[in-house]
Amino acid sequence: MELSLQRLRMLRELHRRGTVTAAAAAMHYTASAVSQQLAQLERDVGATLFERTGRRVQLTGLGHVLAEHAEEILSAVERATVALEHAQDTPAVRLTAGVWASVASGLLPAALSALAVEHPGIRVRTRELAPEDTAGAVRDGALDFSFVIDYSNYPMRWDPGLTRDVIAVERLHAAVATGALPDQPVALPELAEHPWILAGPRSHFGRAVRLACQAAGFEPRINHEVNEQATALAMVAAGLGITLVSDLGLSLCPSGVQVVALREPVLRSVSIAYRTGNNGRRSLQLVIDAVRAAAAEQGLDPGTAIAPPATG
Repeated sequence: MELSLQRLRMLRELHRRGTVTAAAAAMHYTASAVSQQLAQLERDVGATLFERTGRRVQLTGLGHVLAEHAEEILSAVERATVALEHAQDTPAVRLTAGVWASVASGLLPAALSALAVEHPGIRVRTRELAPEDTAGAVRDGALDFSFVIDYSNYPMRWDPGLTRDVIAVERLHAAVATGALPDQPVALPELAEHPWILAGPRSHFGRAVRLACQAAGFEPRINHEVNEQATALAMVAAGLGITLVSDLGLSLCPSGVQVVALREPVLRSVSIAYRTGNNGRRSLQLVIDAVRAAAAEQGLDPGTAIAPPATG
């Protein structure tokens, strides 16, 4: 009997999430593709692993047994990967990272360019996700590592199965149309009368900014709900409202946007998250070192990192 690691990952996700649809979403496959692979897994094993009740799929007793062993097998593969990299003088590996726009434009170019010179065997592919989705994709095995954020007023709950290394701390600044405010630090309550351009309340950024405004004594008047930071900044340049922008997001500002410091800035830490089983993986540590060096060159000191609460 030969077992496919990818099919075992699908079985693990079905076991964790309860439905083929949820497992497929976690692994970025269609539900049909997952169903086909799970059916092939049954043929590989030569036993019934699933019971189908209407549109739902449930694990049989044998399915539960294999799912439990799948966790052990996949963990053993991670340990073997770490051991192999330690045994190599020059690691040759391909890693997949979860990113979002300001990290991809503000940190990765310098970090990956330096990495390519010093460690050409390490290749990093990226997948753009919403910041609030990246940690889950690492936990589920879809990514080797991801960038995650924690705001000083709204830290993310943390999964104990993941490890995070802080690489930078950013400030948030007011972004307004050129000439809309004096070029001097502004208190957040002074922005209460302006129309806002802001991500939705389900996004981590949108929620953190709303909480900061509420703590300052006002509810932002949001005229445009926009999730993409570059789009929001383009609308700011057009005079349609104001928003907040992080240090790394400054590279996305078009002409016509004036950046004004906040007197009491909201901070956010940027970290790299990876599965705890990969702790000590040499290639991953080299990537983290390269990204941290790129952040240091921009003056983004990680010394004031925000500690996230544990998962409860």
